[in-house]
Amino acid sequence: MTASVTELTVTAEDRRVAWLATAAVGLALVDAAIPSPLPGVKPGLANIVTLIVLLRYGWGTAVWVSGLRLLAGSLLLGNFLAPGFFLALTGTTLSLALLGLARHLPARWFGPVSLSIIAAFAHIGGQLLLARVWLIPHNGVFMLTPLFAAAALIFGTINGLIAAKLLAETPAAEPAP
Repeated sequence: MTASVTELTVTAEDRRVAWLATAAVGLALVDAAIPSPLPGVKPGLANIVTLIVLLRYGWGTAVWVSGLRLLAGSLLLGNFLAPGFFLALTGTTLSLALLGLARHLPARWFGPVSLSIIAAFAHIGGQLLLARVWLIPHNGVFMLTPLFAAAALIFGTINGLIAAKLLAETPAAEPAP
């Protein structure tokens, strides 16, 4: 029996996605280390990378980077397939779906800050809906909406401002391999 070897060709795009996903995972790990007064209220620092990727390289690349960040981050933090993983997956999926639609809005009025706020609201909205349907089957979970909405507005604005500053300061360049 002869063993066959399959060689994979690694493209510049593959390297870019890997570097960007690594940056997002690093920020997700920092995010996880920040104490939170309430489960689910986190700055979402990895979303800065997602915004930059979306605006610089497109929605498809942003989906790859976010998916890899979610998978690798959950494995590193030890919550893969735990309820927190599914909450993050739901929030990320809804956020990316709305970003996919929102990127077609006029860039004059919808830049990094407004896109970040849209993504933050979509993320927490998805998490609240899944929590209601799966984890806490009672409408009382929606009483947390004002607190989560305030956090989404604050952190969405801050992350959007950071992304806008980074986009303005750094040219679109290929990261070193």
